[in-house]
Amino acid sequence: MKFEGIYTPAITPLKADGAIDAPAFTQVLEYLIEQKVHGIIIGGSTGEYYAHTAQERFDLAAQARDVINGRLPLIIGTGAIRTEDAVAFAEHAKSIKADALLVGTPPYALPTQQEIALHVKAVDRAAGLPIMLYNYPGRMGVAMGDEFFDAVADVQNIVAIKESTGDMNRLHRMAVTYPNVALSCGWDDQALEFFAWGAQSWVCAGSNFIPREHVALYEACVIEKDFAKGRRIMAEMMPLMDFLETGKFVQTIKYGSELSGLYTGGVRAPLQGLTDEEKQTFREVITVLKRNIAQITGGA
Repeated sequence: MKFEGIYTPAITPLKADGAIDAPAFTQVLEYLIEQKVHGIIIGGSTGEYYAHTAQERFDLAAQARDVINGRLPLIIGTGAIRTEDAVAFAEHAKSIKADALLVGTPPYALPTQQEIALHVKAVDRAAGLPIMLYNYPGRMGVAMGDEFFDAVADVQNIVAIKESTGDMNRLHRMAVTYPNVALSCGWDDQALEFFAWGAQSWVCAGSNFIPREHVALYEACVIEKDFAKGRRIMAEMMPLMDFLETGKFVQTIKYGSELSGLYTGGVRAPLQGLTDEEKQTFREVITVLKRNIAQITGGA
């Protein structure tokens, strides 16, 4: 499998009582398909997987498979502290015929590079599906380094990496040293740089609510190879990137989806929603962003 385009880590709508809203989740998936993103990820951080039970994760993955029904690639996140749990999510992904896995470092445990490699290999053996690695030390506590990549060099299913260190030197090193592992942007305000270094995909939470604008940047840089246009689009997206880094990431993504006409139902504790002032600021950011990018792309 080749990862090309915009991959959306889908949100998980909730009912008033905090339970997962299955009909609203179907609407989210249909909206993303209609908006022509290139793939959907279930069980990512934006989907609040860390606040779900194992059964809820199994149910969401199965529902996504039924709804998407081959119209887009479906990638299942296997994030878990215990390798046994990650293996179970991988086995389930295989059973529902998912297209690929998102495999990160187990959080909190602070495994060594060799231990991360053993974790990834166990997940790979469980499913035999294409793997996008997820390198996000800001959440996991440990980065995937050179020793890790040496240890998994024999894992044929590792085809891509969502690189989320935020370290530009790491981006350069990955592009040069591991050309067989396709880069996927995992640090939103560096999307332009990722594309310049050969990335063909972007895993972006913001595409839950402004998918066309994210697709526009991908197309400008990767399809049209017009980085002057890409810089103009990226410049208009920067206020959104800044807002997303103010500490309420998932809450903002869900509110953006609400503004797009989707039912989201808030977030699970310990997270709390945006304040009225934050919502107003965000609405202003999105209004300007949409207007200006539409002018750049000719309304596409």
